[in-house]
Amino acid sequence: MPSRTIRRNRAATAAVAALVVVAGIATAGVATADAEAENSEAARQTHAEKQVPGTPCSVSARACVDLETQRAWLIENGAVTHGPVPVASGGAGQETPIGHSFRVYRKEADHTSGEFTTPEGQPSPMPWSVFFADGGVAFHGGDRDRASAGCVKLDAVEAQRFFTDLENGDKVQVLNATTERDERAKLATA
Repeated sequence: MPSRTIRRNRAATAAVAALVVVAGIATAGVATADAEAENSEAARQTHAEKQVPGTPCSVSARACVDLETQRAWLIENGAVTHGPVPVASGGAGQETPIGHSFRVYRKEADHTSGEFTTPEGQPSPMPWSVFFADGGVAFHGGDRDRASAGCVKLDAVEAQRFFTDLENGDKVQVLNATTERDERAKLATA
């Protein structure tokens, strides 16, 4: 009997250790996401490009999101054509991903979520969805008073504007203005 107990305890200890390792890896991934994004080739290219005045983004972007100030812009030929407009981005544990070279890959005017439901149990509406990052991350209309599950929420009028102006293949940059300023300053002094 004691050997069974020891085996069960060893199995339980191994299972707990595996969970701790997995949790540590997941947490490390969140903690280092910004650093990895800033050390990517796309980030280095972005920092070498001219910056669009009044935004943290480069002239190659068609849409720009500043997670720090919760604002977004539409850009054409290196100039702001619309914005800044207020946005709501992902909350704790569901942060909107930082990226220097996302691309619009799908647009759906009447999209509904496959993951989230309304209090009535219906799929949550995501009007004027413009998808640009893995995992279904999109610009879309929604309540800006609450954090999203990773998307960039705009009010309905702004969501329709982003939907109308952006096309498949357009570059989207989602950044943190302070980090971008610091990275550009490092490049300028190098």
